[in-house]
Formats: sequence, C-alpha cells, structure tokens
Amino acid sequence: MIRRREVLTLLGAAGVAWPVGARAQHGERARRVGILLPVTDSDAEGQQRVSAFVRALQQLGWSLGKNVRIDYRLSGNKVETMRASAAELVTLGPDVILALSSAATALLLEATRAIPIVFTGVADPVAEGYVESLSRPGGNASGFTVYEYSIGEKWLELLKEIAPRVTRVAALRETVIGADLFATIQTLAPSMGLEIRAVDVRDADETERALTTFAQAQNGGVIATGGPRQSAQRDLITALAIRHRLPAIYNARFFVTAGGLISYGSDLIDQYRQAAGYIDRILKGDRLRRSFISRTILTSQKIRGPVASHRWRSNSDRMASLCAVNLMLYSPGASNQAGDVW
Repeated sequence: MIRRREVLTLLGAAGVAWPVGARAQHGERARRVGILLPVTDSDAEGQQRVSAFVRALQQLGWSLGKNVRIDYRLSGNKVETMRASAAELVTLGPDVILALSSAATALLLEATRAIPIVFTGVADPVAEGYVESLSRPGGNASGFTVYEYSIGEKWLELLKEIAPRVTRVAALRETVIGADLFATIQTLAPSMGLEIRAVDVRDADETERALTTFAQAQNGGVIATGGPRQSAQRDLITALAIRHRLPAIYNARFFVTAGGLISYGSDLIDQYRQAAGYIDRILKGDRLRRSFISRTILTSQKIRGPVASHRWRSNSDRMASLCAVNLMLYSPGASNQAGDVW
C-alpha cells in the first residue's frame, strides 16, 4: 500500500500539496480517481507523468481534496505487487482508474470489468485483448496507444543514418509489447543490410550479459523498443551502449536524459495531459463506450550532444551539425503546443 510520503513525493514534483484522503467540502461528493503506477517512488519519469496529469486535471476544474481525491498505488515492476495494488484500487470503488502501462491495464481488467479504465503507453490494445477495436473499444477500457508498428522502420532508418557501418542490431523487446513490432523490424531489416537479433529483457544481470556478448562482434547497434523493464533498466542499458560503443536508438526521450544517444517516439508526458481530458469526461458522466482509442499524434526525435563523446561515429562532423538541433516531427493535423518543445 502506498505511504503518505510516497504520495507527497509524487505531488511535490507538480507543486501540489493536498491532504491525503481529504473529503469534499460543503456537502459536495468528491469523485474518486485511482492511479496504478508500475514505478517506484524514486522514479523521476513517473513523477513527471503524474504531475502532468494532476496539473491538467486541475486546469479542467478539479480541485484535489475538494471535489476529487486521488488514490495512488506504486508497484514497481513486480507482477504480484502490481496485481495486489490493482485489487486494492478496485476495492476502494473509484469512479475511474488511470493505468500507466500495458501490464497495469491487464491486471486491472482482471480485477474489474465495471470500473472505467483509461490506459496510457499501450502498444496494441486490440491484439492484447483490452478493447474490441480502436474506433469502438467496448467494455470498460479506453485510452492511448504508444505508437504504431510502422515506427520500427523509422528506428532502422535512423540507426543507419547515425551509424552507416552497422550491420547487426540487438532489438530489445518485452513480451508485453507483443510480437508484431519485432516482426515488422525483422521483416524490414534485410532490405537495409541489417541482421536482427532479439534480446528479451528480463532482469538486469541478463540484460548486461546479453549486450556484452552481442558487443563482442563488430558493427553492432541497438534498438530499445520499450516496455516497463527497459524503462526500469534505462540507466544500465544506456551505460552499456556507451561502454561497448554501440550506437543505439530508444523509443522514449527519458533514455536520452539517462545518457542515451537518440530517441524517436511518442510524447509520453503529453499522453497524461490528454488522459486527464478523458477522465474529466467520465467524472462528468460521459460513458466510456462513446470514446475511441487515441493513436499517437505527436512523435519526437531528440539527439543528444555533444557528439564528440560518442567515438563510434565515422562521420563526426556531419553528426555534430545534426546534433546541434532538436527536431520535432508532427503527424498530419498535429499542432505545436506550448511546453511540448524540449
């Protein structure tokens, strides 16, 4: 069960202070929101995501401790802990639950088919059985996909762009992401002169052994496709890539913050702002069945500099000029909003 200190740690990043478990004032019934986070209380990325959600909810007129209360459960990546936390949240009877990963969504759906669930960071909610379709989710779950499988082609292209000599690629994967993304990468790789090797991410020791062994041969590179274990091991993975001089591309910008070279993927923080809008509608009486799954509308590419510190590049001058800028790439119809540019 989450402790008071953990709640205040999360909300402190948002500049929010509120009495935990406070009741609504003046007889108004406080609506209740549950959040299941597969992170620890020291995870800065998790704090930023929750802070973005809380701020967005406040901007929509919800006042913590007055007309809404939030129950948090932090579970880390341990499945049994996450399952127990999901059951605890359901027992509290919230009006809606925010699930911050595919694994959290799956366990919440095991625990309830009645309470509305809004998920973020899910790769393929249809294939994973969370919804019936993207346009008509059905059931009690809806939310945001983290990317489309076609992103695999972009990762391969960018890896060849930054390191033309790469011929072997270690693709980090997790079962929670599904097989289709890896299949896309594996199908496209030969046309680019690349050989793909799957590295299943489990515990940190296994990850270190696998990447160290892979790095013993020349012309290797890495693609981190994303998942809760990769997120938890991001410091290790980026450190191994640098140590073994493996050019690597990551699915999320927090890998770059941890020391990685380049990321290309959806703006995960923005998904939590948007999730607040979904939850606002539910708290105001909208039925979840009327909603639809939001595909990623904003993808972002961030390149870490300076390039000189990464010695594997054969064309350092060209890469130095490329790394001087952070590029924002938008899908059709997407608009640049304040706070989205890094």
